[in-house]
Amino acid sequence: MNLSFRQLQAFREVMRTGSVSEAARILGRTQPAASALIANLEGELGLALFRRQRGKLVPTPEARYFLPEAEAILDRLALSTRTMREIGELSQGRLKIACMPAAAPVMMPQLVAEFLDDKPDVRVSLMMRASSVIEEWISSQQYDIGLSETPNPSGALDTEDFRLACVCALPADDPLAHKEDITAADLDGRPMAALQDGHPNLIDTQRAFAVQKARFVQRFELRNFQPAMTLVENGLCACICDPITAAGFIKARPEPRSVVFRRFTPNVELAVSILQPAHRPPSTLATSFAQCLSTELHEIQNLF
Repeated sequence: MNLSFRQLQAFREVMRTGSVSEAARILGRTQPAASALIANLEGELGLALFRRQRGKLVPTPEARYFLPEAEAILDRLALSTRTMREIGELSQGRLKIACMPAAAPVMMPQLVAEFLDDKPDVRVSLMMRASSVIEEWISSQQYDIGLSETPNPSGALDTEDFRLACVCALPADDPLAHKEDITAADLDGRPMAALQDGHPNLIDTQRAFAVQKARFVQRFELRNFQPAMTLVENGLCACICDPITAAGFIKARPEPRSVVFRRFTPNVELAVSILQPAHRPPSTLATSFAQCLSTELHEIQNLF
């Protein structure tokens, strides 16, 4: 059986109006074309749907039985068409995002809020996880978009990579706060907050101090830089932190702020990437959000 959408439309309008010519007018077709649609439908069903009595078109009992079925099919098609149009217009759908801890408190929720401002029916899963977990989730196609530290090359991942220059976080009343650029030598022997042993950021920071023959004193060992902001705020240390954390602190705190951020030399970078599954085409919604996330990271690159 090969029923068509137009056959069902013609049948429904003839049932509603009792006239092939009127049904043709409503559908924007000629009367012969509408008659052919009805005839083809009857051929597909193997049933007579209408009989002519005294010049009038009279539905058969089979036609009356078939009408609710035809209307249900047409209504379902209309709903599906509308839903897919809304998805194409980014007003419906679901987006699953996984992000690293640096972006979870401020940057990512704020970006999601801005993205959803005109999309009340879009649902979002937003999960904070370690970069290794995010890589696994995206590779296995469990999530649409991830923001993590740059992973090793993988055929299961499409990535857009960024290298973000880290900045020096200082108490606002620190004597060094008046400088535009802070060097490792300026921080010689000062207590510092840094990431855990073996983390690339810690290794690069220690190397930067060694280049300038400055003593690196790690007072606080952390899993991410977010708690470091409170420690710096209380005058307990300085910190060479990623610019995502710094930008989030600036956005979340009104001026005057108790922590200031300055460029740091020698350069210490954080490599981060936007991740998407390589073996599944992204939805229009995911593509649009990934573009917003990319723009945000480019802005953070130029912020300090």
